[in-house]
Amino acid sequence: MTGFCRDCLQDLPDRAIRCPGCGSPRVVRHAEIDRLAIAHVDCDAFYAAVEKRDDPSLNDKPVIIGGGRRGVVATACYIARTFGVKSAMPMFEARRLCPHATIVPPDMAKYVRVGREVRALMLDLTPLVEPLSIDEAFLDLSGTERLHGRSPARSLARFARAVEDEIGITVSIGLSENKFLAKLASDLDKPRGFSVLGQREAAAFLAPKPVTFIWGVGKQMGTALAHEGFRTIADLQRADETDLMRRFGTEGLRLARLARGIDAREVSPERETKSVSAETTFETDIAAFRTLERRLWGLSEKVSARLKAKEIAGATITLKLKTADFRLRTRARSLAAPTQLAAKIFAAGRELLAREAQGTRFRLIGIGVSAWARRPTPTRPTSSTRRASAARRPSMRSTGCARNSGAMRW
Repeated sequence: MTGFCRDCLQDLPDRAIRCPGCGSPRVVRHAEIDRLAIAHVDCDAFYAAVEKRDDPSLNDKPVIIGGGRRGVVATACYIARTFGVKSAMPMFEARRLCPHATIVPPDMAKYVRVGREVRALMLDLTPLVEPLSIDEAFLDLSGTERLHGRSPARSLARFARAVEDEIGITVSIGLSENKFLAKLASDLDKPRGFSVLGQREAAAFLAPKPVTFIWGVGKQMGTALAHEGFRTIADLQRADETDLMRRFGTEGLRLARLARGIDAREVSPERETKSVSAETTFETDIAAFRTLERRLWGLSEKVSARLKAKEIAGATITLKLKTADFRLRTRARSLAAPTQLAAKIFAAGRELLAREAQGTRFRLIGIGVSAWARRPTPTRPTSSTRRASAARRPSMRSTGCARNSGAMRW
């Protein structure tokens, strides 16, 4: 079975468990390793890894990235995870499970900078990089053998070593036939892993897993599938594709194919953002409308700045609220035209908030924009259009907020 050393890239003789050249035990083998070219790369405990890189005194300590007692865990290092700490867990629960952990407030600007450094190394491998988030992406290395003088698998191993040497963090890599299997493979050997999952073994690998193991199948869909007799992926594999389509529509077709490891989605570097949002968790629950209103304005400004940076605007405004007893409320409304202005985002969100803030105590508020339009080509305004624009401009006196001057108006 073909294999090589992940540290020095030397070929391995049969049945060798260590590299004969450098002695490393970090070897990888697979019958299809020189043919597969679709990869999923995921930085290991990214935020925590960056903080440990910048403060070596944290290296052997449990580290949780988050803030306050009422916020949630952004990420936790692998030491903290051994105590049961998980991403998105309430901070008070994380502190209870691991009281001796070092808590580090998130520094998003720094994480974005490091994420861009990792992305640059990915783009050295292939232009076909599809970002999923700040710290993970799909890559398609098809046809890069002649460019790099090595197989995609070896190029990825060299990339992982470069991330460690040049940036100071680690990544885990999944290599397979398609995106679905590559994403599964990257989770098999974390941290600092390199796993290969071929099409031939995919069905057997997936069969014993619960249906919720499939990407996009959450608790509600899992319950619906169980009600129909589909509890494991093996149950889906035994079902007729047409029957699944009859029961679940297009989702049934998707499930039938993913259950067999079939995924025709291409790696798309033009993957578009679905929404832009911002939210905050309060240190103490808030019921007063005016206080919630002030927080909403600050979040609207953040969202506006992000929309302008991306040169997009949206026509759907979504308000997110979480009550003191952790019940989530989302309310949305559509605008007559797309916007990226803080005042218009705030006005729509404020209208939705007024219907909900009837004495209920909230622990979280958020605002988001979706339903995109790209920025139009700017034209020089005439004096008449300037006067009309000024007449339509919303007054800020009622909100007590400063005008967001100098912004492009949508």
